[in-house]
Amino acid sequence: MAALEKALDLAAALFRGEEVRRGGTNGNLYEEFEAGTEVYDCVMAIMKKLNLELFEYNDGIYITPGDANRIFGYTNEELKKEIGIKLNRELYLCYFIIYRIMTVFQEGEQGIRIEYVKSEHVIRAVDDALAGIVKELKVLNLNEVEQNSFQEIAYVWEDLPLIQSEETAARASRGSKTGFVKLVFNFMTAQELLAESGGRYYPTERFQALMTQYYEAHKGRLYEILREHTDGEK
Repeated sequence: MAALEKALDLAAALFRGEEVRRGGTNGNLYEEFEAGTEVYDCVMAIMKKLNLELFEYNDGIYITPGDANRIFGYTNEELKKEIGIKLNRELYLCYFIIYRIMTVFQEGEQGIRIEYVKSEHVIRAVDDALAGIVKELKVLNLNEVEQNSFQEIAYVWEDLPLIQSEETAARASRGSKTGFVKLVFNFMTAQELLAESGGRYYPTERFQALMTQYYEAHKGRLYEILREHTDGEK
């Protein structure tokens, strides 16, 4: 019973967004979990029942909703409202931008991992990926739904100017590539995935945990398509 109570205390701290890491406020709960005792088993059972993914990174514990988690995650409509967009194809573009942010951090430029990203890094990454994929739609091994999805994303992106005006260059908006990326940056910052300083966006510990573990375990179909495109360029 004591183990279950400690596991519930740990889970509750994570649900509240508190840090659970070695030497922190909840350091005792981290130590119980890390020891691989019954507390660990109870915590993992709780996460499984609630459809949550748990990651350990740099002496800390982090969680994220599993697929189709309607309690801790967002519906598409909720996510559109949270980001500040209206259309499904705009949401798909946001997904793609988030994915490219992850790959930019993971792969960096010339294979070197980087410390931060700026709008221009992300815009260039999205430009390059979409231009290459759309150009090679006929040769990439895509089904009809995937082809249509990439075409929709590309249409939205290609119709956007780089910026609307000097006055709106730093603002989040649906009217330009820079503004669209800023919308995504704002959302990720609010979710404590990125931290901003002077137009530079640094990954938080939580985002690094997701990138190094969730990214590796759940690369999925989008990764396969991008990798197929990249390999085809070599």
